[in-house]
Amino acid sequence: MTVFSVWLFRTLRNHWKKSTLAACVLSYGGYWLYGKHCDSVLRREACQLARVIWTPADPNNLFEKNAAPILHLAGVEITVVKTDYEGQAKKLMELMEQTDMLIVAGGDGTLQEVITGLLRRPDQAAFSSTPIGFIPLGSHNSLSPSLHFLSDNKVKDITAATLSILKGETVPVDVLQIKGEKEQPVFALIGLRWGAFRDVAAKISKYWYLGPLKTNAAHWFHTLKVSLHHC
Repeated sequence: MTVFSVWLFRTLRNHWKKSTLAACVLSYGGYWLYGKHCDSVLRREACQLARVIWTPADPNNLFEKNAAPILHLAGVEITVVKTDYEGQAKKLMELMEQTDMLIVAGGDGTLQEVITGLLRRPDQAAFSSTPIGFIPLGSHNSLSPSLHFLSDNKVKDITAATLSILKGETVPVDVLQIKGEKEQPVFALIGLRWGAFRDVAAKISKYWYLGPLKTNAAHWFHTLKVSLHHC
């Protein structure tokens, strides 16, 4: 055993707490770097595949990193419109002109707003043949399992959905219409939620700093603000 090995062994034994902490930090850092490397490999592979696909045609960094480069490399001319508040997508659909394809990069809420905005238009029949692509970026993406296989990797899901759009892979989806006596009709694809539970679901992301307790915290604070009778 060399002198350096003896010195290293004694140092680790005498400072075992610091050594254990350093090993944990290094292990976590290595795992984090490996995850970033895998994400980069997925993006590069998707971009290389997109070069041979020439299908005519989120306030979110995930879209800019993972989906936008693939669309540009495929030669697709896109106009990105970012929404700033809930309900804006419906208003944007009222003003949108005819297009070759409409891509929704978001979650269930954004997709529902787009569908509702399109089908409320007086000329909605003109958009009935316009394909709608969906890139799952939201916290809830209930439609994604019906369109393509989901994994536990967000980057892989986004790139796979983008490539499916470029390949022209389409799936017919039924639309649910809910009519009231006075209000305009509401449209949905998977389901429709309203009331107290829906209000709480919209606020869960505000308590991100509570980790796994954020859902419970959202329900608890909402209960304190609104009476049970009202709910």
